Amino acid sequence: MTTPTPGFQPGAILTRDEIHPVLGGSSYAGICPAVEKRNVLLFSDSKIGERYGYRDGWLAEDDTMGPIFTYTGVGKRGDQVLSGGNAAILEHADKRRTLHLFIAVGKVPGSDTRTHRYIGRFKVDERKPFEIREAKDELGQDRNVIVFRLRPIGPHIRETSDTLPPAPSSRFRFHRTAGRLARTYRRQRRQHQQPTDVDQVEATRDALADAFEERETTTGENIVQMELSMRNSTTRLLFDLYNQTNNTLYEPTGSAASESITQALAQLLHARHHLRNLIHDQPLHLMVLTPTLPGEDLRDLLAEHGIGIVYQNDTGGFSEFEGNPAASNGTPRSFRCADCPVPA
Repeated sequence: MTTPTPGFQPGAILTRDEIHPVLGGSSYAGICPAVEKRNVLLFSDSKIGERYGYRDGWLAEDDTMGPIFTYTGVGKRGDQVLSGGNAAILEHADKRRTLHLFIAVGKVPGSDTRTHRYIGRFKVDERKPFEIREAKDELGQDRNVIVFRLRPIGPHIRETSDTLPPAPSSRFRFHRTAGRLARTYRRQRRQHQQPTDVDQVEATRDALADAFEERETTTGENIVQMELSMRNSTTRLLFDLYNQTNNTLYEPTGSAASESITQALAQLLHARHHLRNLIHDQPLHLMVLTPTLPGEDLRDLLAEHGIGIVYQNDTGGFSEFEGNPAASNGTPRSFRCADCPVPA
């Protein structure tokens, strides 16, 4: 991306009449591609977001790669799709465009002209460019929205007022179709990219989740996405496969290798820690979903933490393995969430 530094700096308060001559783009839309200047302008307005039950903003916690700003895509009715302005965000690097983020802050005194704070230049997070969450559309109907994860590049301003508030307690929501839609959008994105080893593992993971969800739903199970807001945090965990019928949380992997299994283990243990208040008539079950049966050492590792295994067998179906941590010979036993109280 080779966009020149604009003539204003992060923190500047500007009107659109001042912004567009420098960076290009239209004067109205929330996402404004500027082909001639190789930019995509993003305008965030908390008042608009509040109408639909979402809020853009910085995550309070940095990850290993630094800060993240979450930005909700466009589309007022029905599920948001990866086209138009949303595609412009996702494909900005491929088209050698820079994302420029602005946040609405008020109006020019004595007029209705909106003012916007320039936050800085951004790029889409390469590891996890977006999430799918559920929100309301302009008719009050539940729908899926695309939440982009943006990382600043170069100087930027990070105001406390633009930071998302932490959850006061661990909370969870269930979304009927968000998990399937997220996998569909990831598949679409991979089709337009040069495949990498990481993409292949992700493709295997998504295909495995699709096949497993299809099998479960055809037998009458209710599979949904679980969105977990963690106490005192703005970071959310998303699990595509939660069986509401029998209170089982699955974490799919794209490989049975050690790295994939240990990552899945960490995710499930994190979830267990925050799901103490999940009310259900059955104890919480935690399972890793793998494309093949992991090796003995990894099976024992999962068993020691009370986590079972579902793996894709040679016929393309699924088999369940519940090993005994005291004996690695696959002796069946029942797994329950050791740290979660059984609801009365």
